Amino acid sequence: MEDSYDVVVVGGGAAGLGGALALSRARRSVLVIDAGAPRNAPAGHIHNYLGREGTPPGELLAIGREEVAGYGGEIVTGTVTSADKIGDGQFRVTLADGATVRARRLLVTTGLVDVLPDIPGVAERWGRDVLHCPYCHGWEVRDQPIGVLAGSPLAVHQALMWRQWTENVTLFLNDADEPTGEEYEQLAARGIAVIDGGVAGLEVQDDRLTGVRLRAGQVFSLAAVVVPPLFRARAEFLTSLGLDTTEMEMAGHVIGTAVASDATGATAVPGVWVAGNVADPKAQVIVAAGAGLSAAAAINADLVMDDTSLAVAGALSR
Repeated sequence: MEDSYDVVVVGGGAAGLGGALALSRARRSVLVIDAGAPRNAPAGHIHNYLGREGTPPGELLAIGREEVAGYGGEIVTGTVTSADKIGDGQFRVTLADGATVRARRLLVTTGLVDVLPDIPGVAERWGRDVLHCPYCHGWEVRDQPIGVLAGSPLAVHQALMWRQWTENVTLFLNDADEPTGEEYEQLAARGIAVIDGGVAGLEVQDDRLTGVRLRAGQVFSLAAVVVPPLFRARAEFLTSLGLDTTEMEMAGHVIGTAVASDATGATAVPGVWVAGNVADPKAQVIVAAGAGLSAAAAINADLVMDDTSLAVAGALSR
């Protein structure tokens, strides 16, 4: 016999644990399946999380796991490979090791993958001194020289944003399209230098980024580099339910993919909710945790009505 739960949460980050905590407190049987590969693992600290500012990501997850377990929620390590609809409106969730569990509802919080530019050193320094979000890392590199590597039409916007944290911002075009005349005017007005030529790689000394090297050989000293990743939702296993990702845009430009949902996280497949970066690539940790709570409340309300319908049917059959 397969174990059966009211809710299986796929993904054990802030969104998943936030949802699992609320559902466990609502006296629901909850199983969290986590692959153990959080997106923010390379980062030293979480920021803008009120009451937890500066907490290491691993510490926050450990605290969250303990809180969920304290209310009876179960957490296991594993990778979900597929989910299928079975009888009575339930789902069968299959893991990579062949194990299966049943769930009345699914909350998917698997996050996203940052698809990085293919530049030597970028992946190795990601989340440390190769950055993308000024709200996550801007304060830590304030007043230091920062280079923005163009890789999307939003590069000028990124350079202007990072100018809020330091006066020393350089935009490296890296073979991307030239800024428009108006954009050049904006960059010049803010004192942002623009450098032509492709970037060959990063300069690193004593495990610290020191600059970028152009293919022509010129080296520019920097304390941090900003790159534009493509945000790809981790949602491949949902295709077995007929649920695909959609392109997400910012200012008319595609920035990645996500699973479409309504304000509560409900998807086009009844019984399946999403929360966190799998649904919103821009969500920071505190936003993801809040989205998990919001989805959990909607799931519990849905189950309450389901329980009530079953109770009425049972009463009528007696």
